This record gives sequence, structure tokens and C-alpha cells, in this order.
Amino acid sequence: MLDTILLQSELFATAGSAEVFLLARLLFGLTLAFMGLNHFMQTDALAGYSEAKGLPAPRAATLFSGGLLLFGGLGVAAGALVALAAGGLAVFLLLSAVTIHDFWAVPEDQQQDQMTQFLKNVVMAGASLAFLALSGVSWPYALGYSVL
Repeated sequence: MLDTILLQSELFATAGSAEVFLLARLLFGLTLAFMGLNHFMQTDALAGYSEAKGLPAPRAATLFSGGLLLFGGLGVAAGALVALAAGGLAVFLLLSAVTIHDFWAVPEDQQQDQMTQFLKNVVMAGASLAFLALSGVSWPYALGYSVL
């Protein structure tokens, strides 16, 4: 346990690491928050796409996913409720990768675009999991609100 405490206290001890971590959180979180806002600004188009993919309650799913992206992104960026924000984002991004961006099930002329979107979601899910793994550590420049 002592090793863990020392490891956590030294996590952001190197010069500039706290600032780089803040920049990573802002780039990741604010991009996802913007994507969430887009779900609200383009609800009809995105709900139509979700309906075409066979998702149940496409409008509600679009609004829910927009809220999840918005609040999850802001949570990671601000360092607040990180376990909830990052965990929710990871689940959503993996689910949407296989349900919405199923490049293996679309016509050949759409496969490259869908593969790119699929891989984007998988990469962002990986980043979400990394933030989730660090959610138990005190983050520099963070609000620090937690449910745990």
C-alpha cells in the first residue's frame, strides 16, 4: 500500500506533467462536449441516421447520447465526477462503435468512412478508460468532485 501512495503522489511530479495532463483533459473533454452539443443541434438528422441503423427510440437515444457526451466531456475536462463521466463515455463509445459505425455491414462505398468513425470511437473509448483508471488519483487543476 505504501508503494501505491508513493506512486500516486509522484504521478504528476515531473516538470510540466500536470499542465500536459490538463491540456489532454481539455482537448479530449471539450471535443466530446462539442460533439454532444452537435447531437442537440442536429437532432433530427442524427435521429434519422439512428433509425436507419435500427436503433429503438432513435430521437430519445440521440438526446441521451448528446447529454452523455456533453456532461461526460465536461466532467473529464473539469476533473469532476470523473469515474462516472469517463466510465459512461467508455461504455457509450464502444456501444456506438459497433451499433452505429458497423463498417462491416455497410455498402463498400461507405466502408472507409464508417471504419474511420469506428476507429475514432475505439480510440476515444481507450482514452476514456485511461481517465477512468486515473479517477481514483487526485488530479491537478481539477474541481475534484467525486461520488466515491
